[in-house]
Amino acid sequence: MQLRNIITAFVLGAVVFVTGCKKNDDPKPDPTVYPKVESTSPDGDATDVARNKVITANFSDAMDASSINNSSFSVKKGSTPIAGSVSYSGKTAMFEPSVSLEENEEYTATITADVKDITGQVMAKDVTWSFTTGANAKGLARINLKSSENYVILAKTAINNIPTSAITGDIAISPAAASYITGFSLTDATGYATSAQITGRVYAADMASPTSDNLTTAVSDMITAYNEAAGRKAPDFIELGSGNIGGKTLVPGLYKWSSTVTVPTNLVISGSASDVWIFQIDGNLSVSSGVKVTLGGGARPENIFWQVAGEVNLGTTVDFKGIILSMTGITLDTGAVLKGRALAQTAVILDANTITQP
Repeated sequence: MQLRNIITAFVLGAVVFVTGCKKNDDPKPDPTVYPKVESTSPDGDATDVARNKVITANFSDAMDASSINNSSFSVKKGSTPIAGSVSYSGKTAMFEPSVSLEENEEYTATITADVKDITGQVMAKDVTWSFTTGANAKGLARINLKSSENYVILAKTAINNIPTSAITGDIAISPAAASYITGFSLTDATGYATSAQITGRVYAADMASPTSDNLTTAVSDMITAYNEAAGRKAPDFIELGSGNIGGKTLVPGLYKWSSTVTVPTNLVISGSASDVWIFQIDGNLSVSSGVKVTLGGGARPENIFWQVAGEVNLGTTVDFKGIILSMTGITLDTGAVLKGRALAQTAVILDANTITQP
């Protein structure tokens, strides 16, 4: 009898414990505790904000994702709403603009008190903050190439060519000697050489004075130009297209990517004759075969600068525009066309290409 009573008491206790646990699993809103926006990106009053910036807000609590939408999270320029998509993950709400924000403009983001946490508790009041985009696009200066601008191709270690290419402009190599320029059937002259494939002259570090000194300065200027392009601050666009910029129309400004950039389909660079584009690429630049880079609105190739830390590869029959400043190498595959300059801190490799200085 005593054992039966003990068992009964144990069972009843277990039921009470389980029942209590079930009640605690059902969260209830606490009317004294409101969810809050603890931080935003960009911060309130931030300046030089990238024009493709994803605007985010971090909450104090896990939120009801269904309450975070285009009605409760908006961005405006003045009274004009900005089109964009709203999403939520973890404790972070994100507003991604559908179009590039305008340069040097103030925008205001708002999260209304309609948002609620997973217990159903709403915020105490609306949260608003403002920020200003960068002004680079209007005031962006060209990269100063100095004496390296005297050459359509400038390299340090080699210029290798599979004939027959058509080059308009002077080419040069330093500190390597003329023997590291191959595939052009050079004809020596005093202080330079010529080639039937080049409308211009060929220079190398071992040619008669003052060629060597001139090339030492030019290579130094090329490196300085590369560092200037890489060091420009406050980009207008960051990680555009996650590195895939095929099919896009690129407006003037400073662009930055932390990894490789690919161009698998045609690209348009559009702006006026005085506008400037600087592309900062920490990885490689790879342009797929057959891709065409088209200039619109009067944009000029001498105002387009591709600063590439890694390798540059222009696929077969690519039609490319701009000044390429590469820390590594530049390779043009068969039939690729470049209107611009190929300035490499190692080698430039050619294969029946057409290169014309702007």
